[in-house]
Amino acid sequence: MESSSGAADGVDVERPSAARVYDYYLGGSHNFRVDREMARRAIKMWPALPQIMQANRAFLRRVVRYVVEQGVTQFLDIGSGIPTVGNVHEVAQEATPDARVVYVDIDPVAVAHSRAILADDERTEVVHADVRDVGAVLQDPRTVRLLDLSQPVGVLMIALLHFVPDESDPAAVIAQYRDALAPGSYLAVSHASYEGQPDQAGPHTGLYERTGTPMTMRSRDEVGGLLDGFEMVEPGVVFLPLWRPEPGPVYEHPEWTTGFAAVGRRGER
Repeated sequence: MESSSGAADGVDVERPSAARVYDYYLGGSHNFRVDREMARRAIKMWPALPQIMQANRAFLRRVVRYVVEQGVTQFLDIGSGIPTVGNVHEVAQEATPDARVVYVDIDPVAVAHSRAILADDERTEVVHADVRDVGAVLQDPRTVRLLDLSQPVGVLMIALLHFVPDESDPAAVIAQYRDALAPGSYLAVSHASYEGQPDQAGPHTGLYERTGTPMTMRSRDEVGGLLDGFEMVEPGVVFLPLWRPEPGPVYEHPEWTTGFAAVGRRGER
């Protein structure tokens, strides 16, 4: 999969990737020098970034378990990034062994690593597609093989939508997924926001301008608007640690995670 330069064929290693930077924050090894350099600069500006990413990952685990508890056993994880410990299929299959997961990412490195790691898992598939191309995601043969869209699906857009700019109309994109889902499906979203630590938002957004996926932070109301047409699951749009927290240490300042979490349920058509 890798060329003599140490990068996957066709991958630009001179420009940092948001997915690979995220992998570095989580302690992963699927990243390159340019990604690590950007991550270190970001952490120097904002030392809490690794903890924020870990809070986001913890939300992912909680929401997968919640959706399984509602009787949903198939998942579509869009913007899945590079596989790390505690991925969706691991959490879901621990809760219900027959869980099926389709991972989707636009980053060819994330896709290549995922396919290599999951090659022997018949209950997972990996699709190379852009979240904005709904047909490419839902009609890919890998998606069609594994997911039955006539039955409820858990759709995950974790730390994804802040990389979809306003001009791409993320609410309209989500509406296309909503209309394709069966009643009883769920959409889970986590999203970066300038609320919580507004002094950090500008410099951090500026840093991501160097990547192929610049960041658009949004307000609580804007994040809630992305789930229009879904029935909001309690407690609604909240800072990451406050979405159905599990027993354990309490975040004294949950707003410092600067990310909102929300889950919506697809009602009757």
